[in-house]
Parts: sequence; C-alpha cells; structure tokens
Amino acid sequence: MFWRSKDILQFPEWALVRGLYKSMGYSDEDLSRPLVGIANSWNRVVPGHYNLNLVSDSVKQGILQAGGTPVEFGVIAACDGIAQGHEGMHYILPTRDLIANDIEMMIGAHRLDGVVLLASCDKIVPGMLMAAARMDIPAILVTGGPMEGGCEFDGRKADISALTEALGMLKTGRMTAEEYRHLEDCAGPGCGSCSFFGTANTMCCLSEALGLTLPGTATIPAIRADRQRAAQESGRQIMRMIKEGVTARRIINGKSIENTIRLNSAVGGSTNAILHLLAVAYEADVELNVDKFEELSRTTPLIAKIFPAA
Repeated sequence: MFWRSKDILQFPEWALVRGLYKSMGYSDEDLSRPLVGIANSWNRVVPGHYNLNLVSDSVKQGILQAGGTPVEFGVIAACDGIAQGHEGMHYILPTRDLIANDIEMMIGAHRLDGVVLLASCDKIVPGMLMAAARMDIPAILVTGGPMEGGCEFDGRKADISALTEALGMLKTGRMTAEEYRHLEDCAGPGCGSCSFFGTANTMCCLSEALGLTLPGTATIPAIRADRQRAAQESGRQIMRMIKEGVTARRIINGKSIENTIRLNSAVGGSTNAILHLLAVAYEADVELNVDKFEELSRTTPLIAKIFPAA
C-alpha cells in the first residue's frame, strides 16, 4: 500500500514534520499509518451541521479501527435559510468554491492520504464533491442527515418552510399570533438539513448516486443512532479505498454523473443540482453541458413526488 504522507514522515530526514505532529500528541504509531483528513464543516450557525462533531467522532472510530490516523480540520459552512431575504444571500454561492479551494489547500499542503468530507447543506455538499474530484485522492462524503418533521400543520408534518406559508395565514387572519408562535417553536424539532426536498437533501441523495456516499445513508435522520453507525462504517470504508487505491475520479466519471442526473429527474430534485453537477463534472474532467440534463430527463420517469415538488 502506498500513501502520500509517508514521504514526509520518514525518520530522520523528516523529523521536523514528525516533531510538529508530536507537539499535538501524535505518537510514532500514529505516524506509521495513513493520515486521513476529516473535513468537518460543523458549526453552531447551520442546523444541518449542528451534529457533525458527533458524526466526526464516529468517523474517527472507524478510521482507527481500520488502521488509519484521523486528522481533522475545519471548513466553513453558511446557511441558505438564514441568509435569505437580505444581503447575506450574495455570499452563499461563492462559499461553494471557497470550500472546494479550502479543502484542496489542506489536502495538498499536508499530503493527506484520503479525506472524509462532512456536510449536509446546500452549497457545502457540492463544494466538497468538487474538492474530491479536483484532488483525485480516496474520498468519501458523510452527510449529517435530514431534520425530522415537526408539529402538525395544515394536515401534514411541518417543516421550516411552513413558517413562510403560515405567515400569509397569520396576516389574513386564518391563524392567531399564538398559533404562529407555536409553529415557530416546533416546525424544526431538532437539528438536520431542512426537512423538505430542497438543494440540501437533493445533493445528499445525489452524492449516493454519484458513488461518494455509502448506499442508503443520505436520508438517515440527523438524530438517529444509525447516522453514527453509518459514519463509523464510512471511516472503515475510506481505509479500504486507500489500501486499494480507489480515488475519487475512479468513482466520479461520465456514467456515474449520468446516473446522478437520472436520479434527480426521477425524484424531482432541486433544479440547483444542474448548477452543481456541472461544476463537479468540470473538476473531474468530465464533459457535461445542460443539454445532457434535458436529454436524460426526457427518458427518465418521475417515480416519486416529494415536498415541495409534490
């Protein structure tokens, strides 16, 4: 097994690098194993990323179990929902490319052998997929999971977008201020990516179709124990990929991107997926244009109607 970090961890020639790692508590044993980056976009601003520190802990367990050394670093994340309706929205799309650049720099500067990407929300997931395709090292994306539905609203479980809908009801006298306040308190009952099929949950599902997320894990709710087990298995899986030399571009290719486009059409995913998949394809050196989306959508049946497409 070849790994990139080994070249800069040889004793005694690279004692300076080893000494810097040892200043943080890493041992000789730690430095004898592949260094696996964990690009963690946790913060206390974005609901979909609020649980990523717990997810990261489980990823680390999996990496250690499989013979690697996890090295975690932070990545920015901004919330589309909180940024809406004011000048903050001008900052949101540029964060995608900033995230891709940030991860590239951390991987390149430290010669990391693989990377586990932790994200849930709109621009962060595609930014991380772009970084994986650009760097072409073993990479796996672990999502934080969707928020569960909230209290009952208009005959269904509420989600955060219900607050916008209900504002009209409040202003036309169909809802009292007290009822609206209650909805505000319970529309989002816990952390996770917003519980409707917007860009965040779309991109998490598409990362499965692309092949960079473990099958069946994108829709595990954020607060479920299965979310942690999936993260731990992802840690073990990245080590298998490193040992077998499976890099991102062996997964992200023309066929997997077509599969991803078909899934988006089949489930009525976000139209923002077009913007993001074009960027991911570019980073992977895969030729793709908007005509391909039109072509594939015309031969792909709609098999699921999910709010808000329903």
